[in-house]
Amino acid sequence: MSHHESRVEEKPLLCQATESPAGAVCDCSVPGEIRSGHNRQLLSKYLPIKMSCNVLLGFGQQLFRRKVVGSDSKESRLARCLNTFDLVALGVGSTLGAGVYVLAGAVARDNAGPAIVLCFLIAALASVLAGLCYGEFGARVPKTGSAYLYSYVTVGEFLAFITGWNLILSYVIGTSSVARAWSATFDELIGKHIETFCVQHFSMNMPGVLAKYPDLFSVILIVVLTGLLSIGVKESAMVNKVFTCVNVLVLAFVIVSGFVKGSIKNWQLSDHDFNRTVNISSENVTEVNTWAYGAGGFMPYGFAGVLSGAATCFYAFVGFDCIATTGEEVKNPQKAIPIGIVASLLICFVAYFGVSAALTLMMPYYLLDKNSPLPVAFNYVGWSGAKYAVAVGSLCALSTSLLGSMFPMPRVIYAMADDGLLFKVLAKVSEKSKTPVIATVSSGAVAALMAFLFDLKDLVDLMSIGTLLAYSLVAACVLVLRYQPEQPNLAYQMASTNDEADINESVSTSESQNAILGEYEKFTFQMLFCPQNQEPTRISGSVVNIAAGIVGALIITFCCLMVFGQDCLINGEAAIIIPLAITFLLSLVFTVIIWRQPESKTKLSFKVPCVPVIPILSIFVNVYLMMQLGGGTWIRFAIWMVIGLLIYFLYGMSHSNEALGSTPDKNAGDYKRTNVLNNEKQAFLDDPEAASSVTA
Repeated sequence: MSHHESRVEEKPLLCQATESPAGAVCDCSVPGEIRSGHNRQLLSKYLPIKMSCNVLLGFGQQLFRRKVVGSDSKESRLARCLNTFDLVALGVGSTLGAGVYVLAGAVARDNAGPAIVLCFLIAALASVLAGLCYGEFGARVPKTGSAYLYSYVTVGEFLAFITGWNLILSYVIGTSSVARAWSATFDELIGKHIETFCVQHFSMNMPGVLAKYPDLFSVILIVVLTGLLSIGVKESAMVNKVFTCVNVLVLAFVIVSGFVKGSIKNWQLSDHDFNRTVNISSENVTEVNTWAYGAGGFMPYGFAGVLSGAATCFYAFVGFDCIATTGEEVKNPQKAIPIGIVASLLICFVAYFGVSAALTLMMPYYLLDKNSPLPVAFNYVGWSGAKYAVAVGSLCALSTSLLGSMFPMPRVIYAMADDGLLFKVLAKVSEKSKTPVIATVSSGAVAALMAFLFDLKDLVDLMSIGTLLAYSLVAACVLVLRYQPEQPNLAYQMASTNDEADINESVSTSESQNAILGEYEKFTFQMLFCPQNQEPTRISGSVVNIAAGIVGALIITFCCLMVFGQDCLINGEAAIIIPLAITFLLSLVFTVIIWRQPESKTKLSFKVPCVPVIPILSIFVNVYLMMQLGGGTWIRFAIWMVIGLLIYFLYGMSHSNEALGSTPDKNAGDYKRTNVLNNEKQAFLDDPEAASSVTA
């Protein structure tokens, strides 16, 4: 062996310290001029900097470590007892809540007029964008956790915790507010006796902080439903289906009645009709006399009014994401979850479209009541007795909305606690009912306390932030994952189709090809628009990651300019139009770059069409709606986030399952994925029966 060859062999030995855990620094990693004997002082300065960089690098790796689903053999502890119809009923019940009895009147009167049907159409299309993304992830990852889990396996632990923490907030506030609304609706039917009694005997004189009186009735309602959810999933689903069917039947009655008693003339109103009807007896005459009712016709407020109404109507479709939290309780999640999401959104759109059309056909839009439009409309056409059917339907709708808010809440808490990001005791599952009983009871107790003390009107917008943030992250995850060279682990391909043998073969082949391509491929600018490979590689995946991040930043910039420069945009000022045009063109360029990259060929039972356009449009809609929320909402959101970050950094980061089972190597995720495949292959080879069956 020559002297030169011995030096080549010794070099890796000198560098072994650089592969040790973060903080260990080898002298060979220091530049040669610093290692010389003349510069020992520089060495003493360089080493602390190097160690600090390693510490920061390790901290960053901890924040963005990804969950490896299926890397262990642990089976689900929850009962698989739900079918596709159960999911559709859950989605419809959660989405088609009391808003259909109130929202249509307010939006038609103040924003869109008869064109409210277009508002619901636009809002439904925007919701379908998010629903499709949820559907693909439901097919990829049939596990409990919804957007939290989807973020965890794609963009990392820190963003996943933020998503899950905000989902918990949304569900808690949603449960409390719906319970308060149920109590108020029931009290209205019996003549407000509950409110009168509580105000006289239990009044709380803290306006702006607490409610006028503690709502004991809503607490009892939450306690009863918490007990129902603790008994079992199948029982809860049965109650939900009953209430949902009653609600749908009442809405069908409203739609048919509206088309029977309505008149198309109410979609063709003019100034003369307004002056004539303003003198007709109505509960809103005083308000009508001083109200600017628009230009009349089908679209009295113009297309701007339709867009404004669509932004409000979008929140009427929030709730379908609860379907995605049932991944471990559905018999066939890969097919049932996508079908359940799309079918529930379609049913809800038909119901909203029909009710809003019936309302505006039965009476002029400017006479609609904001708080209870359906009883007033039936009274207007001479069917005052129909208000009792509407009351029953509204109570059933509120009941399904309450179940829809309470059902996913403990499951997100359970998923986070099972991963170690929240306290482990919350992950306890009842042996008898197979439900996360501790998470169910604790979340129900928090929601009951909030419903008991707070009016919650100022907190309702917080639900929107949490939900819209979750929608945006799921869309981003779908966009990124579609162009990656390999799925995070074998469990995804195992979940995608029943043809396991073909999958295993295709996975091993594609991974070996990608490994070779990723090793020898070098980045060139030609790869941005004309990549040579038909299969995704590590470089093409990195290009998509960077481009998606830039598109996200450009979308935020574009939405900020639109919201905060709205007056300048209406006036046509170049100071706002030029930045908007530049931002839009840059977004278009990076979208084309993403589109030109090779897609993953992984087979799934459901895939989002028109990628990357649909995920990017979904992100834009969600970010734009988030920017519409007020400053006070963002301050309360910041307070909630501070509490969550304290929990994560003081407890979750060190107790995370990925932290306890990970290695500090920067390729720990790849090591895990390779290890899973190698362990399964080795176990197969070591099994003499399996080996003999293959040989035979």
